[in-house]
Amino acid sequence: MSALTVDHPSGNGPEWDDLVRIWEQADAREGWKVEIIEGIVTVSPPPDNNHNFIAAKVQRRLYSVLPEDWDIYQTLGTGIPLRKGLYIPDVAVVPDDVVLDKTGEYVPASTAKLIVEVTSKSNASNDRIAKAAGYARAGVPLYLLVDRWAPAGPAVTLYGEPVGDVFRVLQTVKFGDELQLPAPFELTLDTGVFPVD
Repeated sequence: MSALTVDHPSGNGPEWDDLVRIWEQADAREGWKVEIIEGIVTVSPPPDNNHNFIAAKVQRRLYSVLPEDWDIYQTLGTGIPLRKGLYIPDVAVVPDDVVLDKTGEYVPASTAKLIVEVTSKSNASNDRIAKAAGYARAGVPLYLLVDRWAPAGPAVTLYGEPVGDVFRVLQTVKFGDELQLPAPFELTLDTGVFPVD
């Protein structure tokens, strides 16, 4: 991952606008992910096949329970100006009216109903720490972290009940076990289909 350091803006304002402008104009290869993480524009290569497989399986399972006016996005920018962040989650469940109502390149992360991040070996700490804090700060109700590189072995953690920059851990399972997503999803996610690296 490469990074371009910029001044750390403090919420909305000219500094945030400048940072978003840099993000919008970033010249990355097709398939590469450009994000702003704690005020730093980062560029990541496309994820590997196992990463994409996991995201696709989670997406397929979610479609079975979504209302008609919500959709799943794998390339939707989600902004958190107060955390100097603009992330592109692996999976984001967002109501259609939010996506259609917003002009520009991203939506407020606070509008997401569920965010899913699948870790990559090179930047797993971003998903575990910086992005978790950002999504919590935005008030995302559910954050699902599929941590392929967890220190104790591959695991899936569901976070919820955000307060400030912190989520409460609702459930953690090792790959192979089932995880229960609460309302409004009400579904069982079988992590046994997730490949282990």
